Amino acid sequence: MNRRPNSTILDLYRDTGLPKPTLVRFLKTMVRAGYVINDERHSGYQLTSLVSSLSSGYHGDPLFIEAGRPWAIQLTRQLHWPVSIAVLDANSMVVRLSTVPDSPMSPFHSTINMHLNLFTKALGRAYLAFCNDEEIESFAKIAARSEDPMASKIAADKDYLKMLVKSIRRAGYALRDTRAEPRNSNTLAVPIFLDGRVRATLGMTFFRSAIKSHELFRDYAVKLKQVSAQITADTERLRGTEAGSEQLRAIV
Repeated sequence: MNRRPNSTILDLYRDTGLPKPTLVRFLKTMVRAGYVINDERHSGYQLTSLVSSLSSGYHGDPLFIEAGRPWAIQLTRQLHWPVSIAVLDANSMVVRLSTVPDSPMSPFHSTINMHLNLFTKALGRAYLAFCNDEEIESFAKIAARSEDPMASKIAADKDYLKMLVKSIRRAGYALRDTRAEPRNSNTLAVPIFLDGRVRATLGMTFFRSAIKSHELFRDYAVKLKQVSAQITADTERLRGTEAGSEQLRAIV
């Protein structure tokens, strides 16, 4: 389960060769113990941060993905549009949490594990814009040599990139490039901070025909920023619980 963000019974059967009834019993035990959650929306199981109390080898998604899950679901119930949380994976953002199954009007069937460009996609731009100048320059050098013509053009144009970063920082949110596909939808995204640094992004995807005005963008951005702050606070709380577990093990 440590190898993927979401594991189905079939995945685990292929990995281990154990009978499926045995796997189901094992997973139920792990769920009751708090080490695993059953994400019925994605028909699979995911590790929780409590696994880190068992071993230093835990490589699951960052704590803010776990912290953000209830907030993302609540936001979709309130606004109806699907919400995603993405984290950096090398030179792009990858969606690790999505409420597409909870949304009655999602433009996509699924976005889990979707990789998003830092220079053209909203979830990527919301991360890039809040990096420091050295990090932005490093990402730009890589993107300028990439096979994505739109991203490479943006990354190579230093003046345009500087203006783009400045405008996103000033607004506090990012939108998908209007030239990027799919053009019938858009995403509005904000950064998620931890320890004073951008660590992930939170975005809401919608049909362009439904939300057009900048006033609505600002209204939705306020809601996303509020949720982002809550995710940061809950992440810090989870991290404190994890630190307490480590101290307890040291005492014992």
